[in-house]
Amino acid sequence: MKRRVLIFDTTLRDGEQSPGFSMSIESKLRVAGQLLLLGVDVIEAGFPIASAGDFEAVRLISKELKNVTVAGLCRANRKDIKCAWDALKNAQRPRIHTFIATSDIHIKYKLKSTRGEVLSAVEDSVKYARQFTEDVEFSAEDASRSDISFLIDIVDCAVSSGANTVNLPDTVGYATPEEYGMMFREIRKRFPEDQVRLSAHTHNDLGLAVANSLAAVENGADQIECTVNGIGERAGNASLEETVMALVTRESFYQAHLSIDTTMLYPVSKLLSEITDVPVPPNKAVVGDNAFAHEAGIHQDGVLKNPLTYEIMTPQSVGVDSRKLVIGKHSGRHALGERCRKLGVELTAEELNLLYKSVMIIADRNGSVGDSDLETAIQELAVNNKN
Repeated sequence: MKRRVLIFDTTLRDGEQSPGFSMSIESKLRVAGQLLLLGVDVIEAGFPIASAGDFEAVRLISKELKNVTVAGLCRANRKDIKCAWDALKNAQRPRIHTFIATSDIHIKYKLKSTRGEVLSAVEDSVKYARQFTEDVEFSAEDASRSDISFLIDIVDCAVSSGANTVNLPDTVGYATPEEYGMMFREIRKRFPEDQVRLSAHTHNDLGLAVANSLAAVENGADQIECTVNGIGERAGNASLEETVMALVTRESFYQAHLSIDTTMLYPVSKLLSEITDVPVPPNKAVVGDNAFAHEAGIHQDGVLKNPLTYEIMTPQSVGVDSRKLVIGKHSGRHALGERCRKLGVELTAEELNLLYKSVMIIADRNGSVGDSDLETAIQELAVNNKN
């Protein structure tokens, strides 16, 4: 039986914390509007106490957007929580998201505190947040490096105090999928789905953010926190588009149901790239320019005969108009003939062979063959045939 997995987008909070990705309030509103159309379940609009701009962005998004949960992040203290609520109070579906570190290294060196004091902070902050809204999420920062027995105590404290969602982040991108999945499995054994929603929030320091999020889903997580284009602190967060398409493409394996309109993935990615002026790498999965581009002749031949040979999802399924058959030195005659037909030119087998030889010379020289190069080669072929 399929179970519902929520997509919690933190592009406007954790994503914006990435150097070079700061956005104006107006830009945040534009991105939030597209996230609404995309169908995300939760939009984390910012960290209200961090700055006046963050507060105002959360306030405006809360006021303008309907039919979506809007979250504001706050540390586990009453001042932060009250500030978050002041920004969120006009939201149709407000969520207070409070956090404190739970790993010994963070407790000792960052918080200069004790486990007992952290437990007290969790209880007080969650209970205080519940005075404002029934939707409270608690995050155990650096959960993946926390002692599992203490983490169980933390989750128990958060749930008993009124948290509906407990997030178990891999804050520094240290966990492997096996380790991260095991942590969720242990927590889920003790806290069933009807008691608390478990959320995964992963970072990409070792390139494992998406894999870790999927491992969490396999082991009981029913919410994934991610960002458009995978932006975020240091090496970034789990990429929303990659995580979503993994769950959709491998639906029979993960048995997860999402509310996402996948055809909006590419438009949202492009919008964020334009707003931040940071291009998406061409080899980026799902939304990169090369995600549906084929140059190798064997691949081109296969995909023209049946797209399933080399494409596990269609370009249209993520909002891309069509695949690209790149004419280069690795291309074959099948793709070259197809490109010529799109230019309105039908060639005989002999003409195609002659054109192919000319095109390969151009490809060796330039790396790839654009339409203008191809049109010139076709014209030269026609002239030579007349002579």
